[in-house]
Amino acid sequence: MTLQNIGLTSLLGAASLLAVGCASTSSSQENVQIPAERMFCGQAAIDLDYREDSGQLILTHDGTDYTLVPSRSASGARFTGGNDADTVFWSKGNSASLTLNGTEFPECLAAGALSSPFVARGNEPFWHVTLVGRELTLSRMGEATETLYSRMVEHGATGQTLRAEREGLALTLDVAPQLCMDSMSGMPYPNQVRLTVNGDTWAGCGGDPERLLRGTEWVVEDIEGGGIIDRSRVTIQFLADNRVAGRSSCNRYMGAWNLTGEGLELGKMAGTMMACAPALMRQEERFLKVLSEVQRFRIGPHGELILSTADGDALRAFQSSGKP
Repeated sequence: MTLQNIGLTSLLGAASLLAVGCASTSSSQENVQIPAERMFCGQAAIDLDYREDSGQLILTHDGTDYTLVPSRSASGARFTGGNDADTVFWSKGNSASLTLNGTEFPECLAAGALSSPFVARGNEPFWHVTLVGRELTLSRMGEATETLYSRMVEHGATGQTLRAEREGLALTLDVAPQLCMDSMSGMPYPNQVRLTVNGDTWAGCGGDPERLLRGTEWVVEDIEGGGIIDRSRVTIQFLADNRVAGRSSCNRYMGAWNLTGEGLELGKMAGTMMACAPALMRQEERFLKVLSEVQRFRIGPHGELILSTADGDALRAFQSSGKP
């Protein structure tokens, strides 16, 4: 199998993770331990600072500090924005869930950590691995499916190495947080994977492609090679529950998106009905037409999102700086 390595630097940072303790069911949450530095929620990076004296958690995202207070939970460490029920951080082990101002983010992971389940795959020859906790399931063309219990032998911000054995079978799975493109479908994935079985090694991709799209607002800088009107704003935000929303130049739009086995689908969008200058309205019409025809996506060499139609690259967008 031949993989295309886009050559991006790690999608995950070099922060390490401290062990996460279980939260007390009382609101005091004594002896709580929180990931001390940084986690990654799709494309979003958050910094965490737990204040033992006050029990507060200072969460920083996109230059904004959120002061969160402990909240009752049966497991993990849960913090909320006090009276603001629309802001919740809930840490469990190496992962956490996050909602900021009502916006639900993808699963937050420590640098180098893997989601559960974690799925990896490769071609030529076909292979497929699913990892749930320690249980690893391996499927290969022409071979019986094997389920083994794995152990982690290396882990850190640069990835993980897992091993599993039984009589007649020795398996090693190396996972790195580097952008990977499937050699057959062209679908991008957040992890490069190397599978070794009894001395034979194959390359593949792993993780959830959704993590490459979500957790940020994308600002469109080019429509079909023609740029955009100066000081106009066109945005795309991939949200939870397969919702998409943004600004189309003059109006705001909303609709649905879906990742298929080979690409990205966006249907016809609904929107507000404001009137603007004719040039902005023409740009808006062109953008929405192109958006409805998108079939694939990829992440470019500078971290940009490139959306393609059957005619080729059509939209190019960069992550928002957080400022309008």
